[in-house]
Amino acid sequence: MYRATGVVLRTYKLGESDRIIVLLTEHHGKVRAVAKGVRKTKSKFGGRLEPMSHIQLLLHEGRDLDIVNQVDTVESLAPLMVDLDHMTRGMAVLEAVDQMAMDREPNPQLYRMLVGVLRTIAVSDSPLVVPAFFWKLLSLEGVRPELDVCVRCGDTEPLVAFDMDHGGVLCRTCRSGAPISADALELMRMILGGQLNAALAAPITQASHEVSSHATRAVEHHIERKLRSVAVFERH
Repeated sequence: MYRATGVVLRTYKLGESDRIIVLLTEHHGKVRAVAKGVRKTKSKFGGRLEPMSHIQLLLHEGRDLDIVNQVDTVESLAPLMVDLDHMTRGMAVLEAVDQMAMDREPNPQLYRMLVGVLRTIAVSDSPLVVPAFFWKLLSLEGVRPELDVCVRCGDTEPLVAFDMDHGGVLCRTCRSGAPISADALELMRMILGGQLNAALAAPITQASHEVSSHATRAVEHHIERKLRSVAVFERH
């Protein structure tokens, strides 16, 4: 038996009344556990095991799947369930983390980042919250993009394109990938350069949408698949 604090990334049905819960925990990495009888109407903790739930659990370690014995809420889900926009942003974050987190490999920094971004989504309307998280996530994974010099020739200006295949920005002579404006590049530098709050407070412009588009493509390039939830998120 062990205790864990974590965020529910996703769930899926098992048998008649059980559900498998996938969590990112603070000290145990990504954990998969069975919540027995949780789909029954009299389940004592079914409502606490929804995606985005921040919970503390008592788990029994199993061979493949652990077993949920007890669940307590750490933070209410309510601020993330106020409308479809908040929900879709939260789900986009969960999907990206689920794709990158490794089973049973502790990653406390990733856990703290996930809790932090869900709290931010609950209170901020900035369209850059999720893209900024994606850039931070890539940086944590060791694939921080080069934003200051052309990744092919080393020139510092003019930097006019972004290509994740090459790992960052390119000059006019070397350009490939997608165009990037000077304003979007500056926003990305702020996000990855310790000025996240300033970036989130910046006016919403075309550059904000550029940063979002580049962030999604960069994550999808890294995980080698499309993010399903982002397709919904970007339509809103």
